[in-house]
Amino acid sequence: MTDSLSKYSGLYRQDGPWCVAYVDASTGTVDGLENADVQPDNVRNTLEGLGASKEDLTAIEGAIQPAKGQPSPVSRFVLVRQGEVVINEVLPGALVVPERVSKDDVPDLLPLLKHHPDGFAYVVVEASRDEGEIRLYRAGAPGVEASQHVQGDDDSIKKVPVGGWSQGRYQRHTEEVWRRNADQVAEEVDKLVRERQAKLVILSGDIRARQLVADQLSEAAKAVLSTIDSHTLAPGSDREKFDDEVNSLVARQWAEEQRRLMDRLAEQEGQANSLSATGPGAVVHALQQAQVDDLVLDDGALADHTLLALSAEPWVATTEGEYLGADVVAKVSAPAALLRAAALTDARVQLVPSGALPDGVQVAALLRWPTGPEVPAEA
Repeated sequence: MTDSLSKYSGLYRQDGPWCVAYVDASTGTVDGLENADVQPDNVRNTLEGLGASKEDLTAIEGAIQPAKGQPSPVSRFVLVRQGEVVINEVLPGALVVPERVSKDDVPDLLPLLKHHPDGFAYVVVEASRDEGEIRLYRAGAPGVEASQHVQGDDDSIKKVPVGGWSQGRYQRHTEEVWRRNADQVAEEVDKLVRERQAKLVILSGDIRARQLVADQLSEAAKAVLSTIDSHTLAPGSDREKFDDEVNSLVARQWAEEQRRLMDRLAEQEGQANSLSATGPGAVVHALQQAQVDDLVLDDGALADHTLLALSAEPWVATTEGEYLGADVVAKVSAPAALLRAAALTDARVQLVPSGALPDGVQVAALLRWPTGPEVPAEA
């Protein structure tokens, strides 16, 4: 399961109603500031019209405050239940689905997942001999997920050698300072590769700093390392060219990741004991059996479809008659219902862009055990 989905999976077991606000929180312009000032009242009024309780109205109005000091564009996701603010996240980037203010029986966490998708994480490193900028991104997600500035020791670097017998000793000392600084940068990069499963590390900067950082990276980080010959921390560097090179590297690697995922699905197609399911019906059936290991979802293709969210196992159904003793909580959008069922059965979720799945396939799954051959009908 994705980190962001697993973090909130317990919410799906709690009864509603849930008040949701997913709104643009940018304040980078005069219009943005004006919109942010009236936004709490607008959200409250909308929810009041939907019958939200006074406790929920007070809680969500207090949470919807201008995100001042945040670089635009930026979004906000707020979830309130029984007068308590359960989630209040300022999310980098513009809205990834249409703005939404609603009162629901089942919380829809799709916006959170789209801002923090599990999958292709990558690290961009800009290094000089005395500092480093490290940023973590996820392909398909807006904005920076995490950033770290490493400020090393530059005292010796700024000294000017005077020649004579001490010059060699000075140079050795300076090289050691650079090495220690590079070690700090490499340590932070290794941590991101290890903890966030980054699948690409892009290293740029001063040529000597790049060499030192690359030498000190772990084997796992070296295995996914690509280098851009650009010292972006230097004055006058071509930032636009650098960004284009980063985007090109990411696009190639992400496309390769998507291809491998699609190949895994294709390998299972038509096999007698398939480890995959395709289409809403087959995927829902697999989720009902807690059989899904990876849910592969094009949420845009299913945006206009609905499923039944259930109060207990099997958690999701397509039609009446599949309840197995559970109550219907609500009819909800198909992506929200599938994410909920995935979270409640410990399945991982891979959001894929439109067109990534084969023609006509809106959702697919890789399974924990095979479906088995069809049982022939009795004569």
